[in-house]
Amino acid sequence: MFEAAARHLSFTRAAEELFVTQAAVSHQIKALEEFLSLKLFRRRNRSLLLTEEGQSYFLDIKDIFTSLAEATDKVLERSEKGALTISLPPSFAIQWLVPRLADFNQQEPDIDVRIKAVDMDEGSLTDDVDVAIYYGRGNWPGLRADKLYQEYLIPLCSPSVLLGTKPLESLKDLTCHTLLHDTSRKDWKQFAKQNGIDGVNVNHGPIFSHSTMV
Repeated sequence: MFEAAARHLSFTRAAEELFVTQAAVSHQIKALEEFLSLKLFRRRNRSLLLTEEGQSYFLDIKDIFTSLAEATDKVLERSEKGALTISLPPSFAIQWLVPRLADFNQQEPDIDVRIKAVDMDEGSLTDDVDVAIYYGRGNWPGLRADKLYQEYLIPLCSPSVLLGTKPLESLKDLTCHTLLHDTSRKDWKQFAKQNGIDGVNVNHGPIFSHSTMV
């Protein structure tokens, strides 16, 4: 009750929030002050104010109550019947998941799908996620991973590059062209390593936040 009273600076509003009487709030505050041997509130005219000790105590416990409320909200949200939260990269969500949602909704009309389209390093595996689909080797501690597809990387270029002044006729010709990257910068490194390409700066070139932009 102290947290609510301190936040509102009102026993009446704290009582309304907690669905108790003002007298109950006042009684609990008095009991807390006796337990702490501190005066937590003071009145000036008709206003309720925190004492210096009360303000310090409120600042110390405020974050605890906020974290408790957020944790409770997460539990309640996850316990909602028929909700499925899926986390996956934005590009995969657009190209693979979204086109299949209509069929899924017809088969499972009682399940509400929540799409969390974020990259893996942007908080994709938080507690509110039920299923996640990401690229990787599947070695994520504490999680069960099932392989869906084998990924095959194929380099692409604009047709104008093939017909330009510096045609792309072999892998060594990549040194004359700009490489495009997503934020991971892993694909060109992996491609160069597997194909024994030397002399190509695989760290150079513009970076796009999502591969669909490339």
